[in-house]
Amino acid sequence: MMPTFTSKPERPKCKSLSLREFQNAQAMVFAIEEINNRADILPGVSLGYKIYDSCGSIEMALRASLSLVNGENAYLLSCQRPNTVQAIIAETSSTPTIAISSTVGPLHLPVISHFATCACLSDRKKHPSFYRTIPSDYYQSRALAKLIKYFGWTWVGALCSDNDYGNNGMNTFIKAATELGVCVEFSEAFFRTDTREDILRIVDIVKKSSSKVIVAFVSYSDMEVLLGEIAQQNITGLQWIGSESWISDTNIASVKWQHILRGSMGFAIPKAEIRGLREFLTKLNPSSDLHKELWETVFHCKLPSQQTVGSRSMCTGNESLDNVQNQYTDVTELQIANNVYKAVYAVAHALNIIISCSKLETDQRKCLEKVNNTWQVLNALREVSFYTETGEKVFFDKNGDPAARYDLMNWQQGEDGTTEFVKVGFYDASLQPGFQLSFNNIGIVWAKNQHQVPVSVCSESCPMSTRKAVKKGKPVCCYDCIQCADGEISNETDSVMCLKCPAEFWSNKWRDACVPKLVEFLSFEDVMGIILVVFSLLGVSFTLGVAVVLFVHKDTPIVKANNSELSFLLLFSLTLCFLCSLTFIGRPTEWSCMLRHTAFGITFVLCISCVLGKTIVVLMAFRATLPGSNVMRWFGPLQQRLSVITFTLLQIVICVLWLTISPPFPYMNMNYYEEKIILECNLGSDFGFWAVLGYIGLLAVLCFILAFLARKLPDNFNEAKLITFSMLIFCAVWLTFIPAYVSSPGKFTVAVEIFAILASSFGLLFCIFAPKCYIILLKPEQNTKKHMMINHKINK
Repeated sequence: MMPTFTSKPERPKCKSLSLREFQNAQAMVFAIEEINNRADILPGVSLGYKIYDSCGSIEMALRASLSLVNGENAYLLSCQRPNTVQAIIAETSSTPTIAISSTVGPLHLPVISHFATCACLSDRKKHPSFYRTIPSDYYQSRALAKLIKYFGWTWVGALCSDNDYGNNGMNTFIKAATELGVCVEFSEAFFRTDTREDILRIVDIVKKSSSKVIVAFVSYSDMEVLLGEIAQQNITGLQWIGSESWISDTNIASVKWQHILRGSMGFAIPKAEIRGLREFLTKLNPSSDLHKELWETVFHCKLPSQQTVGSRSMCTGNESLDNVQNQYTDVTELQIANNVYKAVYAVAHALNIIISCSKLETDQRKCLEKVNNTWQVLNALREVSFYTETGEKVFFDKNGDPAARYDLMNWQQGEDGTTEFVKVGFYDASLQPGFQLSFNNIGIVWAKNQHQVPVSVCSESCPMSTRKAVKKGKPVCCYDCIQCADGEISNETDSVMCLKCPAEFWSNKWRDACVPKLVEFLSFEDVMGIILVVFSLLGVSFTLGVAVVLFVHKDTPIVKANNSELSFLLLFSLTLCFLCSLTFIGRPTEWSCMLRHTAFGITFVLCISCVLGKTIVVLMAFRATLPGSNVMRWFGPLQQRLSVITFTLLQIVICVLWLTISPPFPYMNMNYYEEKIILECNLGSDFGFWAVLGYIGLLAVLCFILAFLARKLPDNFNEAKLITFSMLIFCAVWLTFIPAYVSSPGKFTVAVEIFAILASSFGLLFCIFAPKCYIILLKPEQNTKKHMMINHKINK
């Protein structure tokens, strides 16, 4: 209803008596009377009190605090001094407490709360006179985040009361949870006075959510409203994680909501014992107006002074509270009442610190003046440090907060069907980070009375060999599992990224471990290597066979006519050519890399030099048959040997320079194949390699040209035709080798080079010596001087 501003608004009225809050008020009275009866605290001083019922209203709480500050009906009995309020113990909720603290803070009047947990109250600039005996929600919120992370829940829903307590606590929780990698699917705030449509909207969000864990940073009164709607829609199976406001509340844990909240877990203020409180609570009688309302509420009757309403009977006043079991008489859950008890004792100890000056001050009036200055009490509270009768230490840190300790409670069904609050662990913020959250050996019961930890994730855990890829437009907890690429691994679940294997390693088939790469080189055990070795040895065998045949028939005309010395030197060089191909097979080493290319270059130059010498001899021999020619004396045996040595020495010089400046070396080629290593010989200097190869080619081309010019000489000198054909094959092989060598991968590069060596060597061997062996072995009748002369004459 909108105010009309035409009449004075009515004061809010309390609708009913809260037995829990009444017990807290009685705990304060009990503590005050206990202190007044002690001789060791405030000797000669009696504490007084005045209790205001705020009815949970901010307006009434603020009105009550202003009444206390103004001294209206408030009193402090001490040494017959004028009545003065030294501290306010309030409030149960954070929002009214903030209003009170903000109002009386500038007056240096201490405000000590037993249940206001909002972290915002720790701000000393805004609330310089605020203290509390309950830990700040800053610690509880972070503890809840660590609890969620501990059980592997990364996808949770969040509900909070739409007030300072809920909003500040939830903001801290979401921030801490995000830092730990937990995602919040939804975060909704509500208040018990919201319309039913608003509450139903919250319930619908909870019902449709995919998260199985709900964090409720909600006051107990707001939780009752929410549970009423959840129960109507029978939403069960959710794992509820609660704040200290409702997780240990016996009303919330009633049988009617047991099927919804069974297995709930959360942090609660540690249990406490106040000796003698039970007797104090039950010895009350309805003599005062305050006690009359309690009496009528507990016994459901009306006292004689009140008009009987409905079916209620009349109270006799002789009823006993000893056998009553309700929130008022229950002293098994004294967490909040104990905070009130400690708050009273904290004020008493602060006053005791101040008036202890009476031992030094002779003028007691000055002493009492210090007591009447509230800022002195405020300063003394910072120095308060004492132990309760049960051994609990009470002190305040620089922000006015106590030590943050919580019991981790789990709702389990007892044998009688009621809910039991079972302590399954604790949280102590004063310990090292790794030890703050601890669990005992008591089994935890989860939602639906299960004993297995529920799963609440947006996406299933990514197995090894995969990595997480966040879905576009989704929180980081919602992701796809992407297979690691070749050469990358993931050896743990939920990897954010795949690890690249070191250069010499590769991922295995399952992508969960790096294994050494396969090493490839042309080995003697390889099929291709065996085939090449066989052909190389065959070449050596054929060459030696030819040499034996020529040696046995060295005195025959065909052997003599074709320069037997150069022929045997050529056969020797061909043998070396076949053997040098073996140096290309096997694991490359520093020596084998230098040997293979230099041996190949030198032996082939020696071979081509012999062929070139034979070609020149053919040309010179033909010139020598012409009348008046004396050309053979210029290219006799000595000159032939010198030419071979000179051509070969020049190649040796090139090879020595190559090995000196930049020699070949073994090299692990990881660029061609990603999954394997090619062991090969790096040329060191490409120029050196092509210089060696180019020199061989130059001699081969020169030899081919000369042999081509001598191809039509008489038949007895027809070796020029054979040399021409052999050089044609030689050049063709090596011209084909160049593109094949450049484009062949891995061990095939070496195989191509060996093939070129063997092919050109076989070409020289068969083209030059096969016809001679044919005549020697199969046509001996043609291996005569007469036959050769006849051919010569016929040609003329």
